[in-house]
Amino acid sequence: MGRYRFETIEHELFRKSLRKFLEVEAVPHYDEWERDKLIPTSFWKKLGEMGFLCPQVEGKYGGLDLDFSFGVIIGEELERVGAGLTGIGLHNDIVVPYIEAYGTVRQKEKWLPKCVAGDIITAIAMTEPGAGSDLANIKTTAIREGNHYIVNGQKTFITNGINSNLVVVAVKTNLQAERKHQGVSLVVIEEGTPGFTKGRKLDKIGMHSQDTAELYFEDCKVPVENLLGTEGEGFQYLMEKLQQERLVVAIAAQIAAEDMLEMTIDYIKSRQAFGKTISSFQNTQFKIAEMATKVELGKTFLESLIEDHLAGKDVVTKVSMAKYWITESARDISVQCMQLHGGYGYMEEYKIARRFRDIPVASIYAGTNEVMKMIIAKNIGL
Repeated sequence: MGRYRFETIEHELFRKSLRKFLEVEAVPHYDEWERDKLIPTSFWKKLGEMGFLCPQVEGKYGGLDLDFSFGVIIGEELERVGAGLTGIGLHNDIVVPYIEAYGTVRQKEKWLPKCVAGDIITAIAMTEPGAGSDLANIKTTAIREGNHYIVNGQKTFITNGINSNLVVVAVKTNLQAERKHQGVSLVVIEEGTPGFTKGRKLDKIGMHSQDTAELYFEDCKVPVENLLGTEGEGFQYLMEKLQQERLVVAIAAQIAAEDMLEMTIDYIKSRQAFGKTISSFQNTQFKIAEMATKVELGKTFLESLIEDHLAGKDVVTKVSMAKYWITESARDISVQCMQLHGGYGYMEEYKIARRFRDIPVASIYAGTNEVMKMIIAKNIGL
């Protein structure tokens, strides 16, 4: 059977066809995308044609009416190719669900079919140069003037920032709100809107093919009909959706850990030192045993979490635990695996070098691991 208890024959066939597609359309080109520091939009269109973009969207908007379990499979298979494909998971499982949950029928009709087809690539703009995890303190404003909001501010570290043509932006619509978070709203800003410009493509340590950018809004005129949901409810919407976002990050880190362990086991079995394979040394065996245990624990924890999430349960505390623990474990595993590769682990041609660079940011984005610990502490009554 499949990887998880909840997988059916449909899941298995879906995974098989996606893996086959990626072996042809992504794997041979991935090194080039890493060098170009961008994934071509033509690849997004191919994903759309095959039904691998937003499969959870309702049939009437062009989707396949599937649940999040199929999103899990897409996220896992993309991560197997490389962490730089994370923007596709962001589009599928993080941004588009905001439009599905809070959008009007008119907004859904306008945007969702194009999101499914790959004609629209989405991003979500929360982080600012002076506000990351502290979302209530964002400075980007959206002041209503007649039928428009005038948006001013700057966002940074925006995944899909270069390729995106539709951005869900967290803004302050009420500067006088009694409590800061009550003034936050979400507006959808389309590429080409006067006053909206994209800054430079940011140069990151890892995840090179994933385009990350700064976004600028200068007297940007956004139609009031682009407000997502109710004015002043934006912070609440963000809190509701962050559960799935953090679960997606944990799933990706888990696959990265499994991939690193697998490639290292292959390497140590073939590499010789002092007339023996490295895998025959007790130190090596102990290291591998420790990592294999961490990987197994992470997988088991994630499986139960995904099941609870699919059942609609509140798993905020456990998701925070998984996001923190699995990303930290993956980072530790990257260090150990690189060490076991010896000098070759430091060479670009070995995939472990890329994994080593790609994994640290998982402890930072979608809420830092320090914030995860704050959530856990609060929710267990401290």
